[in-house]
Amino acid sequence: MGTLELMKSPSTVRKAVIPAAGLGTRFLPATKAMPKEMLPVVDKPAIQYVVEEAVRAGINDVLMITGRNKRPLEDHFDRVPFIEQTLEKKGDLDKLAAVREASELADIHYVRQGDPKGLGHAVLRSRQHVGDEPFAVLLGDDLIDENDGLLSRMIAVQEKTGGSVVALLEVEPSEISAYGCADVTAVDGEDFVRINKMVEKPSADEAPSNLAVIGRYVLHPAVFDVLEETGPGRGGEIQLTDALQTLAASEGEGGGVYGVVFRGRRYDTGDKLSYLKAVVTIASDRADIGEDLRSWLKQFIEGSQA
Repeated sequence: MGTLELMKSPSTVRKAVIPAAGLGTRFLPATKAMPKEMLPVVDKPAIQYVVEEAVRAGINDVLMITGRNKRPLEDHFDRVPFIEQTLEKKGDLDKLAAVREASELADIHYVRQGDPKGLGHAVLRSRQHVGDEPFAVLLGDDLIDENDGLLSRMIAVQEKTGGSVVALLEVEPSEISAYGCADVTAVDGEDFVRINKMVEKPSADEAPSNLAVIGRYVLHPAVFDVLEETGPGRGGEIQLTDALQTLAASEGEGGGVYGVVFRGRRYDTGDKLSYLKAVVTIASDRADIGEDLRSWLKQFIEGSQA
């Protein structure tokens, strides 16, 4: 087992990067004219849950990496005076508060990715905004249960280690080929692990473990220099996994990659079935509609089995 020296001067993570330039082809034709990040989960678009997660972790500066046809993302987080005035005149203060919430969540910035060269390239596009400080990366397809403090735990690990941190999830061996996969070593006295190497979408036979890398990262800015030198990898794209593999083997400033194993509820809103599970689960937890929905679901299931 490995041991770990603590950093003397931990940094506070203040900025988050949300790559949102994907085409959303798995949800066509729904995403033909609407960004996949704007698909509703009950009454909020999926992307708002991701921004809220960053805010709960103490981050108030968010950069979205977007592409063509992503203007609705900017519109959603902007003020809409006409709607606000209409709701205010009607005295519908609950809806007014909900509309204003999105525009008041955080200081949100946007930059276009340009060429779709992969996640590593999208992260590299944030360099000028992030500067020389650790930052979080949250993939918009992954929704993490709001009761789980995953990102806060990852930030604490980054502050403690001075390296980069990834979120890990145990999956069935047959599913590992859909993810980046991590080979890890336990760290004495800690509830996180050290990453020895990472492999992008290995076959079940080649995977070093069943620990999959999911869409949450807290990265040291040293990753930018590595990404500048990282050529296209699997799929002809610049893979963030390849850059993290380099950092995992580095002993210098910003070297070392660590993992936090996530055991809470997580949904892949880029997958149709997982998206539907997210909608049903989140709706079932709601105070306003949850009880009625659970009652209806019970009747529906019983009726379908009759």
